[in-house]
Amino acid sequence: MSELDISDQIAALRSTFADIRSVVDVEQLESDIRELSEQAGEPDLWDDPAAAQKITSALSHRQSDLAKITSIESRLDDLEVLVEMANEADDADSVAEAQQELASIQRVLGDLEVQTLLNGEWDARAAVITIRAGAGGVDAADFAEMLQRMYLRWAEQHNYAVTVLDTSYAEEAGIKSTTIEVDAPYAFGTLSVEAGTHRLVRMSPFNSAGKRQTSFAAVEVVPLIEQMESIEIPEGDMRVDVFRSSGPGGQSVNTTDSAVRITHLPSGIVVSCQNEKSQIQNRAAALRVLQSRLLVLQREEEAAQKKELAGNITASWGDQMRSYVLAPYQMVKDLRTNHEVNNPSNVFDGDLDGFISAGIRWRKRDQG
Repeated sequence: MSELDISDQIAALRSTFADIRSVVDVEQLESDIRELSEQAGEPDLWDDPAAAQKITSALSHRQSDLAKITSIESRLDDLEVLVEMANEADDADSVAEAQQELASIQRVLGDLEVQTLLNGEWDARAAVITIRAGAGGVDAADFAEMLQRMYLRWAEQHNYAVTVLDTSYAEEAGIKSTTIEVDAPYAFGTLSVEAGTHRLVRMSPFNSAGKRQTSFAAVEVVPLIEQMESIEIPEGDMRVDVFRSSGPGGQSVNTTDSAVRITHLPSGIVVSCQNEKSQIQNRAAALRVLQSRLLVLQREEEAAQKKELAGNITASWGDQMRSYVLAPYQMVKDLRTNHEVNNPSNVFDGDLDGFISAGIRWRKRDQG
């Protein structure tokens, strides 16, 4: 066997790691962990399960971030030793092990490097994703449901807390719209690059002639604001409707009018929530999402940057940011970054990290 030489790759990784370490505030991470650990150790922590979940989740994510940083240097040292051992042993298994570890370190550093680019005003926040079916009839409604599952699977694979706040089902198949909350550090900064018009091309399962169909869905992503930052909304500016929660085909989910729809009359923004059993809880959740959207709208108007934060998403021809092609060939391509894969099923199963990383880097260059 020829000698394994990856010294150039290791040197490049050490250089990247040095750059990342200079940007990441390790002392702040350690301080956050100490403070959150104290809060997590309080005997009455779980008296408020929602607050406790936020604390333990934040602690877990910060510990994970710190562990990645502190382990990289030793892993790079160990990799050099592994390469020496592989060359001495001169066997394929040892070489494969060294190459696997190299690829693993490259992935971890790539994730960390992307995170250093998330320094926008709201990037560290949780995110609220709204998906709406666009042009394309039944296929568009089905596509919107496919995207809903895609984002839920992505969040689950990353162990992020995710809640479906509201779903409006279409009559024949799929959904008209859905609102999802992803509660994780940097969820908004990470997912904001997913906002825009998504396009699906496939042989329609709803067309008896089996013709190729193009359909669209709009994805909106806004940051979830904290309670203390909630903007005041006069009661006279809101219309609150209560109704009975329902599932696919109109099947009753419960027998009380617990679902809540809030219409903000001046802006026309409508928010619904039917996830909780209590009308009070649904009203609070819907109000929080409405406040988040109004805050985004307010900031956009102040900064004249509507395109940057929410965009003008029409979910039709001409402005798509990503295409999912299932026929006549298999491909998913982001039209902004040119990132492309040939396995749509993996993407629809939540394999989005490559697209998200490319999007974050593209946005940084575009702003830059």
